[in-house]
Amino acid sequence: MSKSIKTLLAIGFVAVVAACAQEPVEEYVVAEPTPISTEPTHTGKYK
Repeated sequence: MSKSIKTLLAIGFVAVVAACAQEPVEEYVVAEPTPISTEPTHTGKYK
């Protein structure tokens, strides 16, 4: 094979290995649950 073909194959191989070596970035969503009930507040008056 000619030198240019070998060079192109080597560059292509390096590019494929580099693309496959990257770890996928895991995305996650944190959803905070809403409170079921709210605490009673002090109004200053007796009920």
